[in-house]
Amino acid sequence: MRVRAICCEIIFREACLVAGNSPLVIDFDFMTKGLHDLGSEKMRARLQEKVDAVDPAVYSATLFGYALCSNGISGLKATRTKLVIPRAHDCITFFMGSRTRYQEYFDAHPGTYYRTTGWNERGSALYQEGDIHLQLGSNRTYQEYVEKYGEENARYIFETLHGWKTAYSRMTYIDMGLLNEDEYARQAREEAEKNGWEFDRIPGDWRLLRALLEGDWTEDDFLIVETGDSVEPSFDDCIIRRARPALESGR
Repeated sequence: MRVRAICCEIIFREACLVAGNSPLVIDFDFMTKGLHDLGSEKMRARLQEKVDAVDPAVYSATLFGYALCSNGISGLKATRTKLVIPRAHDCITFFMGSRTRYQEYFDAHPGTYYRTTGWNERGSALYQEGDIHLQLGSNRTYQEYVEKYGEENARYIFETLHGWKTAYSRMTYIDMGLLNEDEYARQAREEAEKNGWEFDRIPGDWRLLRALLEGDWTEDDFLIVETGDSVEPSFDDCIIRRARPALESGR
C-alpha cells in the first residue's frame, strides 16, 4: 500500500526512521514547524491544500503526523482519500506513545515545557515564516530593545514577551534513543537551569508513531475520516471525531 504522510517537521527524524522499516510505501510531505504560529485558520488552509493535492490514483490514504494542535486541523476535509489522524491534543503524544501516558505525566507534572530532537533542530533557534517569535520580536536581545526603545520601554517589552516562562516550572526532555540525544538533553538542561526550572529526562515511546506509519490504525488511537467527511473536536477522551456533511447528518 502506498500512502501520503503530511507531517510536522518536529517528528522528522522519528518518522523517517519508522518509515524505513514500515510495510507501507510512504511519501512524506513535511510542513514547517512555524505553521502552528499562523493561527488555526491559516494552518488548516495550508494543510487542506496538501490534502487536496493527494492523487487517489496513487495513494490509498493520507496519514497525518499532526494532532488537534489548537484546532489547527479542525474542519479539515477528506477530499480525495481517507485521512488517518492520531487521537492526540498535540505532538507530545507522539513521543509519549499514547494520550493516556501523556495525560498521566501532565497531571503529575503541571507546568512542564517539553523538548525532543525536533524541537532542538527545528524549534526556537530557527525562526521561520509565521513564527510567533518573529511576529513579536522576541528573538531580539535585551540590549537591542534598549538601543531601539530606551531602557524603560525595553524593560516593559522584554518582560511582556518573555513573561510566559513564569507559567512553567519544569523542562522535560523526551529521549527516543537516537544518536544525538545526549547533546540535546544537555541543551535542554541548560535552558531549564537558565529559566530556574526543574529538569527531567524521560524515555519516549515509539508505539503511536509506529502504529501510524505501519498501518495499525485501531479505533482507540486513530480517527479514520472517509472521503467527503471532515474532522472536528469531540470534547471528550476521543479528542477528535468525524463530521459528516450537513445533509447526511441532519445538521
